[in-house]
Amino acid sequence: MAAASPLLEAKSEVEYFEIGARSILNRTKPGMPFEWTINPYRGCEFGCQYCYARYTHEFLGMEDGREFESKIYAKAAAPEILRRELRKIDRREAIAIGTATDPYQPAERRFGRTRAILEVFAREKGRRVSITTKSDLVARDLELLQEVGRRNVLAVNITITTLNRRLARMMEPRAPRPDLRLEAVRKLAEGGVVVGVFPNPILPMITDSEPSLDALAAAARAAGAQYFGGGPLFLMPSAQKIFFPFLEARFPKLAQPYRVLFAAGAYLGGEYKQALRERVARIRERHGLASAPVEYRPELWEGEEQGELFPLH
Repeated sequence: MAAASPLLEAKSEVEYFEIGARSILNRTKPGMPFEWTINPYRGCEFGCQYCYARYTHEFLGMEDGREFESKIYAKAAAPEILRRELRKIDRREAIAIGTATDPYQPAERRFGRTRAILEVFAREKGRRVSITTKSDLVARDLELLQEVGRRNVLAVNITITTLNRRLARMMEPRAPRPDLRLEAVRKLAEGGVVVGVFPNPILPMITDSEPSLDALAAAARAAGAQYFGGGPLFLMPSAQKIFFPFLEARFPKLAQPYRVLFAAGAYLGGEYKQALRERVARIRERHGLASAPVEYRPELWEGEEQGELFPLH
């Protein structure tokens, strides 16, 4: 299906296509903090060196990890499919937008698939929705997000891995600068949208020091963030093919330690994970930040009984 997709638009070595979609809502595995995901695009132009989602292009027959950032697919008929699928799922089940691709990457300026999906939720009621993005473009949709949040429980997670512009440019070459993302946090917070900062992934020996994370948390709090994430790096084989050469070129002394850290698998665990969890917890407490979005009762739920919003199926 991807091979037959019509080319929509191309610029500076990036090609844009439209691809048909049988489904927009995707069921997650047990243990996740949400039951459903929505990814309006396949691929992501930001080109983050550590991106775990590169494997998704392998389903399209593309083994070169770099094609994930150079061939971007916009999903066709997303709002129509979503409206149909929402009728079949429990309103209490959480929906996360942007788990395997950034919903506000540059393609969104051209195709508006994320905005079209949010327009569907702005007519829904009683849903639980979250958005995760590295882009300040999310502030474009402030009024729409306000409407979604009046009718549903909404949280916007803005990912900022570091305040260091030079480091951010190396790791996330085409993502907006950290200061632009912080400004988006401020705009959303001032607009009454529940917003937090994800420093994810936290990279060992690169962004995981207490001073680095503390400075980021302080900046997030000053911008109006209500919560602060804290997930460590994990590297699937498709990501290792890109990230390890990046380390060898930019951080040669870290290349071998990283290969040792991830020799047993994609996830970090044990003592490191526990120490990082404790470090982030101290930082959150210091700055008065929650670990996750705080539930609230949307304005348009007032006066309605729980059973009306969440009918038994």
